[in-house]
Amino acid sequence: MKKYCYLFSEGNASMRELLGGKGANLAEMTHIGLPVPQGFTITTEACTQYYEDGRRINDDIMAEIMANVEKMETINGKKFGDLENPLLVSVRSGARASMPGMMDTILNLGLNDEVVESMISRNPDPKFRRFVYDSYRRFIQMFSDVVMEVGKKYFEELIDEMKERKGVVSDIELTADDLKELATAFKAEYKAKIGEDFPTDPKVQLYEAIRAVFRSWDNPRANVYRRDNDIPYSWGTAVNVMPMVFGNLNDNSGTGVAFTRDPATGEKKLMGEFLVNAQGEDVVAGVRTPMPIAKMAEKFPEAYKQFTDVCSFLENHYRDMQDMEFTVENGKLYMLQTRNGKRTAQAALQIACDLVDEGMRTEEEAVMMIEPRNLDTLRHPQFDAKALKAATPIGKGLGASPGAACGQIVFTAEDAESWNAAGKKVVLVRLETSPEDITGMKSSQGILTVRGGMTSHAAVVARGMGTCCVSGCSEIKMDEENKKFELGGKVYHEGDVISIDGSTGNIYGEAIPTVDAAISGNFGRIMGWADKFRRLQVRTNADTPKDARKARELGAEGIGLCRTEHMFFEADRIHAMRQMIVSDSVEKREVALEKLLPMQQSDFEGIYEALEGCPVTIRFLDPPLHEFVPTAEDEIAALAKDMDMTVADVKAVIAGLHEFNPMMGHRGCRLAVTYPEIAVMQTKAVIGAAINVQKRHPEWNMVPEIMIPLVGEIKELKYVKDVVVKTADETIAAAGVDMKYLVGTMIEIPRAALTADEIAKEAEFFSFGTNDLTQMTFGFSRDDAGKFLGAYYDKKIYENDPFARLDQTGVGKLVKMAATLGRATRPDIHLGICGEHGGDPTSVEFCHGAGLDYVSCSPFRVPIARLAAAQAAIKDRK
Repeated sequence: MKKYCYLFSEGNASMRELLGGKGANLAEMTHIGLPVPQGFTITTEACTQYYEDGRRINDDIMAEIMANVEKMETINGKKFGDLENPLLVSVRSGARASMPGMMDTILNLGLNDEVVESMISRNPDPKFRRFVYDSYRRFIQMFSDVVMEVGKKYFEELIDEMKERKGVVSDIELTADDLKELATAFKAEYKAKIGEDFPTDPKVQLYEAIRAVFRSWDNPRANVYRRDNDIPYSWGTAVNVMPMVFGNLNDNSGTGVAFTRDPATGEKKLMGEFLVNAQGEDVVAGVRTPMPIAKMAEKFPEAYKQFTDVCSFLENHYRDMQDMEFTVENGKLYMLQTRNGKRTAQAALQIACDLVDEGMRTEEEAVMMIEPRNLDTLRHPQFDAKALKAATPIGKGLGASPGAACGQIVFTAEDAESWNAAGKKVVLVRLETSPEDITGMKSSQGILTVRGGMTSHAAVVARGMGTCCVSGCSEIKMDEENKKFELGGKVYHEGDVISIDGSTGNIYGEAIPTVDAAISGNFGRIMGWADKFRRLQVRTNADTPKDARKARELGAEGIGLCRTEHMFFEADRIHAMRQMIVSDSVEKREVALEKLLPMQQSDFEGIYEALEGCPVTIRFLDPPLHEFVPTAEDEIAALAKDMDMTVADVKAVIAGLHEFNPMMGHRGCRLAVTYPEIAVMQTKAVIGAAINVQKRHPEWNMVPEIMIPLVGEIKELKYVKDVVVKTADETIAAAGVDMKYLVGTMIEIPRAALTADEIAKEAEFFSFGTNDLTQMTFGFSRDDAGKFLGAYYDKKIYENDPFARLDQTGVGKLVKMAATLGRATRPDIHLGICGEHGGDPTSVEFCHGAGLDYVSCSPFRVPIARLAAAQAAIKDRK
C-alpha cells in the first residue's frame, strides 16, 4: 500500500518531492538532532489524491492520518481533545518549491471551551489564563478565515472596537477577560456568517484544516505565484501537523524569523526579528513591528546562544543562506522551519560568490544557485544621487526590498491593478499586505506598509518579485477608509506622488528622478562562470544602435533579429514609404525606394558598428503595408499632392489594403514576391553597409545574414532568394571586394516546420520565430488571447501563457522536427530562436535540449539567457 504519512523521524532532506520543502527540512533537522516539535507530514501525493477524489480526503488517507496522530500523542505524552493533558497542533502547508505567504496555516488547533477551562483550572497564574484565551481567540479567527473563508477583517474590526472601548493601543494590553469576551464574540460572528456553531471536536477541526491547506494549493494567489515562478500545478502541497510550542505563553517566551545572511544585500551577518510573548504569525503577517534579533540576546541569553549555534550549523549543513522560523517557550528553543532563503538578485550574486570564496561551493554550483529570472531586477532603477541629496525624507521605515520607486499613492490592491492598467505608475500604501494583495503588488512600482518588519509578508514577497518595499513605517497615521494618510505633519491623498527608497527605508513626499542601475562586479564574475559552462550562444533582438550597444554591454554575441520595419516609421522616412505604397508602377515605387535606400543603409552601418563584427541577422520587411498608410485627412491630402493623385484615389488605395485577417494576410515574403523591388532595395542596403563597415574595420569579418520572413513553401523562398543573391552579387562585384553573406528564413508557419527538409535546400540558416509559430499552431492571436486565457488558467486547461513560455508539447515538437529535418538536408545549417521565448529560462533549457545553436532575446534579458543556457548545460552533463 502507498504510504501517505511520514513521522518527522522517518524522512530526510532528499524526500522534498514527497514531503514538500518544509516537511523534508523538518525531517532533516530531526535527523541531525535539532530541537523540533515531533509531528508528521501528509505527502504531496495525498494532495493529488484529494483533487482526484473530488476535493475530499478519502477514508483510507484519513485513517492513516489518525493513526499518525496517535503516534504523535505517544511521542509527546499528550492526547488530542484530552482535558487533563491536551495536545494542540499547528497545521501548515509546504510545497516542494517555497511559496512564501501563498498558502495557509492554522495554529492552536484542538482548543474548545472545555479544553480551555480545563487548562486554566490547572494553572492559577493569571498570566496563564490570559495566554489560553489569547490562543483560543487566535485559533477561532484563523480557523474561520482559513478553513471557512470568513474574511479576517470582520474579526480585526471586533479587535479594534474592543481596543477602542478599553482605551488601549496594542493587542498585548488586552486582559484575559477582554480576550475571553473576544473569543465569545468571534464564535458569534462565525455562527452569523456560517449558520452553524464553531466545531468543538478536535478531529473535525483537524479534518477541515487539512482540507483547507490542500484547497489553498488552488487559491487565486497561489495560482498567480505558480504561473510567475514556473511551479507545476501537478506538484501539489504537503501538510505538516506538529505539536504547538507557545511563544505567547508568557514574557519568558517569544517567536522569531531569521536569515543567516542579509536577504537584501547578501552580507554575511545574522539578520532577523523577534517578538516577545507572540506567535509566529505576528512576525510574518506584520501585525506588530518586531525588534531586531540581536535584542534577543538580552532577553533570552541561553536560547540566543543556542540559536546562533544552530544557524551556523544549518548554513554549513545546507551550504546556503537559511531562512528559519523558531519559537522560545519558557526559555527553551524550538526550530519550526528552515529553508534556503528568498533573496534579492543582488544578494543572490553576493552569496554565491562568497560561498565559492569560503570554499563551500564550486563555481558550477554557484551558477546553479541563481534564479535566472531574478537577474531582471538588477536593472531596476535607482534614485539619482544628486536629486536624492537635495531631497528631505518625510519619514522612514525599514528598507525591506531594495530599489527606487516613485508613483501615485493607491490604498488597495484592486486600485493598483486598475491604475496600472490605465498606464499610471503607483505606490501601494497599506497597513500591512496580505497574500490576497499579490496581483496589486505586482502592478506597483513600490510597496509601503505601516506595520511589519523585514520578514513580514510584504517584505518577503517584494524581495521575491524584485519590487521596491519599505515596511513598518509606524509614524504613518493611516485612514484607509478615506484613502489618505498623515506623515511628517502633512496629509497625503490617493493620487498624490511619493517616492520610496527600498535600500534606506526613506520616504519622500515628491517625485525624485531615477537613473539606470549600475551592475556590480559579482555580476561579471557569475556571468564569466556561466559563459564557461554554456554551449548555446546568446544573441539579441535589436533594431537600433543604442539597443545593440546595450546588448553588447550585457554580453550579447550578435543580433538574432533586426526588424527593418521600425526604421520606416520615423518622421523623415514614413513619407517616402507611403509614396512607395500608393505608387501604381514599378518605376514610381523604385523612385520612392531610392529615397529610403541611403537611410536604411546608414541604419545598418550604425548597427554593424555597435556589434563590432559579431553576426547580425536582418529580417526583411514583415508587416502588412496598411500599417504604414496615413489615417489623418491632412496627411492623406499631402500624399495625394506629392504623388499627383486625387484624395479619392489615395483613399481607394488605402481602402484596398484593408484585410480581414492581417496576421495571415499580405505580409512577410509575400510582399517581396509581389514587389521584388522592396527586396532589391533592402539587399543593397544590407550589403552596402557591410562593405563600408568592413573597409573601416579590416580586422572584423563581416558576414551579413539576410532573413526572409513568413516562408511556408520552398518555391517562394527560392523566388525571393534569387532576387537577393542577384542583387547582393552585383553590389559586391561593383564594389570590387570579396564578401560572404548568408540567406536564411524564419520558421514561423507550421508548414515550414513540417517541410523543413525541403526548405533547407535553399535556406542557409533557420531562425524560429516562436511568437508567430505559437499563434499559428494554437490558432489564436497574441493580441486577443488575453480575453480568454484567464478562464483557461482557472479551469486548468493551460498553466501559463504560451506566448511567455514556449509550449514544449506542441510548438516545441515542431521546432525539434524542423531542426532534425533541416540538419538532415544541410548538416552545417545554423539554428536559432528569435521570439520573446529566447529570454525565458525554461524555453532556453528546451532550446539547449533541441540542439539549437543560439537563442536571441531583448537586450535586458541577455544575462538571463546566458545564465539559463549555462544551467541547462550543467544539468545536461549531470
